[in-house]
Amino acid sequence: MKMNYFVFGTNDLGASKAFYDALFEKQGLHSFSPTDRMTYWMGEDFAFATATPFDTKPATHGNGTMVGFCVGAKDDVEELYERALHLGGTCEGAPHQRGPKFSAYVRDLDGNKLCFSD
Repeated sequence: MKMNYFVFGTNDLGASKAFYDALFEKQGLHSFSPTDRMTYWMGEDFAFATATPFDTKPATHGNGTMVGFCVGAKDDVEELYERALHLGGTCEGAPHQRGPKFSAYVRDLDGNKLCFSD
């Protein structure tokens, strides 16, 4: 079994799209919007999306919920972490060796937690 895709809720699809377009600009992903409430970023064996909730209630981030991205080497972790902060994300853990992985943690514009690791 493998993960099919992951979706974060957003309250501002335009801001979310701009954040992730810029964050992923060097990752070889392409984005598309199959509906007016969702945007996907896709690559080989990779699918991530943000969407306004189907039930039209406000999107909220989950306490204890996080998505992790294996981004390559230590330098890639540091670059994505810095880019996320520059784009308005917030720090949840600066780049550092944590056990067997070098990783960094940020929250996006909606408060969703991301991990970048080598």
